[in-house]
Amino acid sequence: PRKPMVLKAIQEEVDEKGISKAKAQKLALKYADEIASNISYTNVRFLDLVLTWVWNKIYNGVNLHNIEHLKEISKDNEIIYVPCHRSHMDYLLLSYALYNHGLTPPHVAAGINLNLPVVGSLLRRGGAFFMRRSFKDNPLYSAVFDEYLHAIFTSGYSTEYFIEGGRSRTGRTLKPRAGMLAMTVRSFLRDSHKPIVFMPVYIGYEKVFEGGTYQGELRGKTKKKESLLGVFKTLKDLKKNFGRVYLTFGDAIDLNQYLDDKRPGWKAEDHGADYRPAWTTDVVNDLAIDVVTGINKAAALNPINMLALAILAAPKQAMDEAVLAQTLNLYRDLAKDMPYSHLTTLPEGNGSDWIKYAEDMHVVERLNHPLGDIIRMDEAQAVMLTYYRNNVIHLFAIPSMLACLFINNVKMKRDDVVRFAKTIYPYLKAELFLHWQEDEISGVIDQWLDLCVSKGYLTQDGDDLVRPSVSSNNYIMLSVLSQQVIQILERYYIAIALLQRAGTGSVSKDDMVKNCSLM
Repeated sequence: PRKPMVLKAIQEEVDEKGISKAKAQKLALKYADEIASNISYTNVRFLDLVLTWVWNKIYNGVNLHNIEHLKEISKDNEIIYVPCHRSHMDYLLLSYALYNHGLTPPHVAAGINLNLPVVGSLLRRGGAFFMRRSFKDNPLYSAVFDEYLHAIFTSGYSTEYFIEGGRSRTGRTLKPRAGMLAMTVRSFLRDSHKPIVFMPVYIGYEKVFEGGTYQGELRGKTKKKESLLGVFKTLKDLKKNFGRVYLTFGDAIDLNQYLDDKRPGWKAEDHGADYRPAWTTDVVNDLAIDVVTGINKAAALNPINMLALAILAAPKQAMDEAVLAQTLNLYRDLAKDMPYSHLTTLPEGNGSDWIKYAEDMHVVERLNHPLGDIIRMDEAQAVMLTYYRNNVIHLFAIPSMLACLFINNVKMKRDDVVRFAKTIYPYLKAELFLHWQEDEISGVIDQWLDLCVSKGYLTQDGDDLVRPSVSSNNYIMLSVLSQQVIQILERYYIAIALLQRAGTGSVSKDDMVKNCSLM
């Protein structure tokens, strides 16, 4: 309550609500107690023992990638971890991995819904601090939370928060919510003597712990409120096998350098009493997009999400085993020859190995047939595989877009392909958080076209690119590849066609959404 921003908010509380100053101060202290972590390294060591047992029980292992880069930058910088949010397991896994590699577990921003009896206390002593879903219409709470964050940052503690806000129910990286980033930038404007680096973290699961819950919510069930009883009910899941976890640390974003690039001379400016200069809004929004783009850049391929890419592209989600293995090898080879980024990782083995692994994980089932076994899935399996496909669909967005152009065109001039792809790319970039800038994409498209020609998926005939014969195996592979983004492109087409038909200024946003859905 002694900090200027909190004192100001206390006075506003007194003036607006007509309460005594002592009561407003007491409320501020109550908010601080509700928020603050109370990290205990005895508790951390206890959690380490418990989590070691849990991970060995439910997972086949945790694949860590690029942690040496993290260790190097952590020597001279305060790290803010910004992982994707797929599961409640995310923060436990990340803190556990850091602790077991000699790095200090971060203070973790957790939703107030997790401040349950017993569990909340355990999390708080493990480094969690709790935040309400909304600070709206509560300036005193906002001021206390701001000041608490500033105290963490200026003390040099590493911190973790989820830029997506909540867990992704679809497997896609969600549109970022920039609130915590804005608070971080404001704190840095107040005091920039400790260098801050954002570390995007990709966390991928072969089986997500809350899979059954997500399926229910996607079918329209109401999200269940977290409870202590719910925690105990999940203990039965410790008997299940959830495969491997993939944890990749991305390319660090230095906040000082970022502000220098976006706002040269920012250090010499007067940022105002509340450190909210007008220019920070655009900078924070850009930073939020760069963070989630960095998360997607670090995505890891695994047997389950690769199988999802392949089999969900087939009619009725069933495929001849030999064709499925060949398709999986296609994705493996494309990822090897033209990796999405320098952080892209591939699982060991080949298509046949991954099919066997998926069977063992009960993700797919086999239908024996004299002409060759069929690999298929039921409806529930298909829904969950859609989730895992969406984790990595962006890795093949560009070749899939190019394949789409040749499904309905026997041949196209190379210049036309590049032009069409350049026109579509900004939409894909915005939806899938792709990392290439628009002035880079022509070169990337040319590289993919050259690779498709070298693989036989396209043929160069003078200025023209020609697709394979419809009856050929290479056409089948091209067709499967096109399925990754064809639905996205169809949605764009529907929206644009409806807008053109309606004309400028004649349709509301709600009507547009309704018409797209009907179409």
